[in-house]
Amino acid sequence: MESIMFLGFGLDAWITIATVLGMFSILLFTKWRTDLVFLGAIGVLFVTGVLDAKEAFSGFSGTSVITVGVLFVVVAGLTHTGVLQWIVKHLLGTPDSYSKAVTRLMLPVAVLSSFLSNTTVVTLFVGIVKMWAKKLGVSPSKLLIPLSYASGMGGVCTLIGTPPNLIISGLYEEQTGVAMNILATTIPGLFCLAVGILSVIALRRLLPDRKPSESAFEQTGEFTVELRVPADNPYIGKTLGEVGLLNVRGGSLIEMFHYDNIPVFVTADEPIMGGDRLIYAGQTDELIDIAEKYQLVSSDHNIFKMSELDKNRELCTAYVCFGSSLIGKTIGGSTFEKDNNLTLAAVARRGQRINQAPREVVLEAGDTLLLICPKHFNTNSNSMRDTLHFFDSSDVPNIGTGTIVSTAIMIAMIVLSALGIIPLLQCAFLAAAAMLIFRCCNMEQAMRAINWEILMVFAGSAVLGLAIQKTGIAEWLATGILDICGTNPLIVMTAICLVGTFITEFISNTAAGAMFFPIMYDAAEKLGYDPFPFLVALMISVSSSFATPIGSPTHMLVYGPGGYRFSDFMRIGLLMNLIILAANILIVNLIYPLTPLQ
Repeated sequence: MESIMFLGFGLDAWITIATVLGMFSILLFTKWRTDLVFLGAIGVLFVTGVLDAKEAFSGFSGTSVITVGVLFVVVAGLTHTGVLQWIVKHLLGTPDSYSKAVTRLMLPVAVLSSFLSNTTVVTLFVGIVKMWAKKLGVSPSKLLIPLSYASGMGGVCTLIGTPPNLIISGLYEEQTGVAMNILATTIPGLFCLAVGILSVIALRRLLPDRKPSESAFEQTGEFTVELRVPADNPYIGKTLGEVGLLNVRGGSLIEMFHYDNIPVFVTADEPIMGGDRLIYAGQTDELIDIAEKYQLVSSDHNIFKMSELDKNRELCTAYVCFGSSLIGKTIGGSTFEKDNNLTLAAVARRGQRINQAPREVVLEAGDTLLLICPKHFNTNSNSMRDTLHFFDSSDVPNIGTGTIVSTAIMIAMIVLSALGIIPLLQCAFLAAAAMLIFRCCNMEQAMRAINWEILMVFAGSAVLGLAIQKTGIAEWLATGILDICGTNPLIVMTAICLVGTFITEFISNTAAGAMFFPIMYDAAEKLGYDPFPFLVALMISVSSSFATPIGSPTHMLVYGPGGYRFSDFMRIGLLMNLIILAANILIVNLIYPLTPLQ
């Protein structure tokens, strides 16, 4: 196949280009599962002969992929022993200014994200920050974007803090036989973090001041109630105005459905028929009195006050995430409630409760749902993980001896690896085993903590990077960049990092890291310089996604709770991208001066 050439590329290269472009298009414009898209891309490269069997599945046996999988168990031990909760409790405090609040928030989040999953850290902090913001008299929207930014900037401070660091360092070791130190990115990462914190404080006027979505649910007695007109109701045939059901004490009629389930325009002249569904918004206890007075009956989806709920059920707040299968649909038009044993109580959008029958609301990304759930509901199940994000789990770990033990295990793992006493992969295995032996987490918790979708994306990204390098695409791109940018290594480094920062706003940072590794590596070698500093800069740049809510899973986590709009991230994020890029290039070249190859 390589004998067929077109525009300087063989058939294998064109198949790879088509596969990569097709994969990106699917990820951007469809709701297909990311791991299946990557698996499909691997399948195409294997079936067409671009990669042989060993190459196509090499990502699944790579040390970096295995390291990430084992680290999930270590994180489970830290999470279930309350390490994160202890840190939150003792570090946030009561600062007397916005600048101090941002610093108090971003520093511990960044430190935690250097060793733990960014998503785990942000998930914990979202609820805390909302309550903390209320205490400080600050809108949560002023703090939740900085929270997400801090998790991303903290992740680049160690090799284990974010997947791109592990995959780039793993590919570097395969190419050179030299392993990067676990703290190789620490000083550059901390410098960029400091610049990031100062930038957020300086640009705080660009952060929106929005009312949080869940504030629409602060009065737990005020919900939407659905009542039904029985067939023997004495008011059948009369109008809403005649009976007095249009505006009642404690609430108002916001929607009405006749027997055909088609909503009607609510007016005083609308006749009442048997089987009608009447949707009221107001104080539930008042509305129940109205039901008795007018001989209406409860429907299957009445929403009661918190104190009247079944003792085995509780109120939960969830946010519709990007890519959710619920987007563009109504809860009433699906079997979602029945399948998950949930009841939808109300819907809010950008801080305002939607005064419409909640089960008839067409849902959008970022919508806040008030749900009635069984106690100890598994909010992290496969059916929930890609559909809704929950933030009021009642499963709060106890802080005690296990907290100290799990912390000691994590510190030991980092120290042993950083000093080169034991390689990182072996350290991760020992730490995971210790977490299980000392009961920081049990086997079920450990297995549930492993995110197989991330591992699939991780492995697939490595394989795509291999195909880009093997087919000559990386060399061609590196040569093209050199032709445009010249032979100045700083300009070449900056150009590739700039493109990497832009690309990672739309695709996984893991995929961006794997794709740009061969391009950056080949460009450095063609210039005659050691690739190490180029790759450190690349690690930071592919994790610097600030300008779109889809650029990072943590942005998606704060999007709904902050009541944000898509443009809110762009207003501050574009400037943040450029500022961190400049800080990145500056500090990397100060810490790791460019060295010509011998």
